[in-house]
Amino acid sequence: MNAPRVINPWIVALAVVIPTFMEVLDTTIANVALRYMAGGLSAPVTDSEWVITSYLAANAIILPISGWLAVRLGRRNYFLLSIALFTLASALCGMAGSLNMLIASRVLQGLAGGGLQPSSQGVLLDAFPPEKQGAAMTLFGIAALLAPVAGPTLGGFITDNYGWRWIFYLNIPVGLLALALCNAVVSDPAYFKEEQAAMRKKGAPFDAAGLCLLAVTMVCWEIALSKGQEWDWLGDPFLRVQTLLLLFVLGLGGLVWRELRITSPLINFRTLADANFRWCCVIIFCAFGALYANTTILPGLLQSLFGYDATTSGLVLSPAGLFAVVILLVVGILLSRGTDARYLMAVGLATMGVGAFWMSRLTLDISPWQVVWPRVVLIIGLSMLFAPLNVAAFLHIPKELRGAAVGLLALLRNEGGSVGTSVAQTLYERREQFHGLRLGENLDSLNPAVNDFLSQAKAGYLQQNGDPAAAGQMALQSLENLRQTQASSLAYFDTFVVFAALSVPLVFLVFLMRRSVAEKGAHVAAE
Repeated sequence: MNAPRVINPWIVALAVVIPTFMEVLDTTIANVALRYMAGGLSAPVTDSEWVITSYLAANAIILPISGWLAVRLGRRNYFLLSIALFTLASALCGMAGSLNMLIASRVLQGLAGGGLQPSSQGVLLDAFPPEKQGAAMTLFGIAALLAPVAGPTLGGFITDNYGWRWIFYLNIPVGLLALALCNAVVSDPAYFKEEQAAMRKKGAPFDAAGLCLLAVTMVCWEIALSKGQEWDWLGDPFLRVQTLLLLFVLGLGGLVWRELRITSPLINFRTLADANFRWCCVIIFCAFGALYANTTILPGLLQSLFGYDATTSGLVLSPAGLFAVVILLVVGILLSRGTDARYLMAVGLATMGVGAFWMSRLTLDISPWQVVWPRVVLIIGLSMLFAPLNVAAFLHIPKELRGAAVGLLALLRNEGGSVGTSVAQTLYERREQFHGLRLGENLDSLNPAVNDFLSQAKAGYLQQNGDPAAAGQMALQSLENLRQTQASSLAYFDTFVVFAALSVPLVFLVFLMRRSVAEKGAHVAAE
């Protein structure tokens, strides 16, 4: 009998992070091109938001059940199938002739892409011994963290220079390369094959009710997050948001109740019994919420108040990606030398808070580099957090629960991004209204500063056009534009403050976790 082929784990790691990077990149790369998609397909801009919502909803349905699907189909088979379908769906997105076709293709893309992150992370955890899993998670972190950071930059450049369809066509050669590499080097470990054989022998029925509850829960959640602000949240006169939230609560409650009562659950919530994994889920949810909020709000600030185009605003954000790679490599070395992951997580969360607070202290009289450095600090903090968190989360999880745990953590990571984006947009719009009203309280004819501004502005416009009536109207419009600009800037900075404050309580959660050092024998107690 031939001995099993031994492949260098670093070759396996290089192969599996390519599809991970491709899939995570697609969560942010299309955001900057929504207006171009709407114009190219003759659709309203508000309807183009379904391009993002449909992808996230489909992705959220698959992520938590990816472990179950991997055991049923074989992780290698499921991984290769996901890559092939994701590549095909990307081609369909690029060829879409209408918005409905694009949304349908994005649903297929989300369903296929949902299996890429958990499968690649599971392959990495099995390919490396416990003492080297810090390095493995560092490589995974480069893909999972750098992709959303680079997404707006790459998306803006491609859209401005080649058209929005090439955002999707780009996935085709990358997907074919990933498919060939993974087909050559990825295989299922022995324990996984035994688990798969045991499940087939047991003949456990498919949890159709659980899948229906999961679909209702995640679809309602994603639509509510995406459309909540547009529909005025709980003030929606048509009760759409209220209905969605009610269905979400009922669906989630029914899902948890059912999955804890059956022997072969679609989603194994028993993984949350481990304290390290439970707190890591909370931390990753909030941390990626802060990342996606910053990635959404900062380009809006640069484009609306500073006049940057999509490419230029992306370039301002891009230096942070270089620092992310360097810090991830340093953190990987520290983890491999026995540093407790909890200490790195605590420092990372504190650094994230400093970066977000620094961003809140900006003004409208700044250069691009004064935006770059606070962003760099925030991304450095997230880079210090990511790999240690993945080590701490899975260190004490038994191998037979690892697939379920990976899928659940990936789901919460993605959903944190969705919540962060929605919360940031809501905070910004509400605070802009607040500051606009407060600033308007002092803009009256009894304020000497207002009178001086109007008289000087009117004199300047009068010299330009010679029409006293038009000059007066233009002076008033200048004052209104100034009020809107100041209100908008204060709203942006308030949003950064909120996410800076979010990092503080997360630091204390780290100290509720057990010692987390990636070393030989780390899984003995868990197994």
